[in-house]
Amino acid sequence: MQEATMSTRASAPPPEQAPPPDQGPARLPSFERGTGWLGSGPLSPATLQGRVVLVDFWTFTCVNWLRTFPYLRAWEEKYRDAGLTVVGVHTPEFDFEHDPGNVAAECRRLGVEYPVLLDARYGVWEEFANHYWPAVYVADATGRIRYHRFGEGEYAATEMVIQRLLTDAGGEIGADLVEVAPQGLEVAADWRTLRSPETYLGFDRSTGFVSEGVASFGRTGRFEIPDRLPLNAWGLDGDWTVSAEWVRLDGRAGRLAMRFGARDVNLVMRAGGDGPIPFRVLLDGRAPGEDAGTDLGPDGRGELARPGTYQLIRRADTRGDGLFEIEFSAPSAYGYCVTFG
Repeated sequence: MQEATMSTRASAPPPEQAPPPDQGPARLPSFERGTGWLGSGPLSPATLQGRVVLVDFWTFTCVNWLRTFPYLRAWEEKYRDAGLTVVGVHTPEFDFEHDPGNVAAECRRLGVEYPVLLDARYGVWEEFANHYWPAVYVADATGRIRYHRFGEGEYAATEMVIQRLLTDAGGEIGADLVEVAPQGLEVAADWRTLRSPETYLGFDRSTGFVSEGVASFGRTGRFEIPDRLPLNAWGLDGDWTVSAEWVRLDGRAGRLAMRFGARDVNLVMRAGGDGPIPFRVLLDGRAPGEDAGTDLGPDGRGELARPGTYQLIRRADTRGDGLFEIEFSAPSAYGYCVTFG
């Protein structure tokens, strides 16, 4: 990652902790510092004149953004013909998110049908003085930015701003709001029971790492997981390399374990080398059964094929802590970040 981007990026806080909307440009900046477009030819404030524009900063592994996407999709479908243009600015967080092919594949898989501006060098991010994923900026038909929102939530307020600006531009808009039916990773977090923070695995931003063994950063090291893990502590078992951004399994088999307090457990990961990597997930030492996430079966077995965020656990009973374990049965599995919901 470029040093200039590391000092400015931050994941958006949960809804109840989101900062007030007190930053951003006064008018819609040029998109000239982007690195390419998906789903559209180049757009600019001039070509968008007369339309209400919603600019959404995202990166495809961000669970906070994934939970806002049902609303973005619904707004774009409902208000497109009434004068709304949604522009998704994809500003990558992890190394594999810089690959335009990976972004295009995720757009197809997720169903992103509005224009996406690739922002691999963080140029557009800087033009907006942005600091968060997700972040929404809404400009009126003259290009003046009238509203912005950082993080999840406030969907009704955002949609009412869209409606008002479309009406001001001469559109005929009803007052009803969209209804969404989120699935999998799109489902809002259970904030009442969430007691585990987003946890990065690379040493640059890692917290809670308790494995026994000597870590030689950037080289293969042998690790062991302690018999007991306190809440929000995690560890590795087997031969792994720990880098600034990721951990990579170098042995034929290896395990990552963490004690958590949440309904959902999600893991950002990718496979190196050829072919998918089989894995098995355990919850409290057993196959998760009905508590399995959308990316594995009730027996806890899954396959690491695409790079991205995998939902591994969704507990029905969120009382008390849980012990999450994932075992890989082939080398070159990369882990980046564990998120919760």
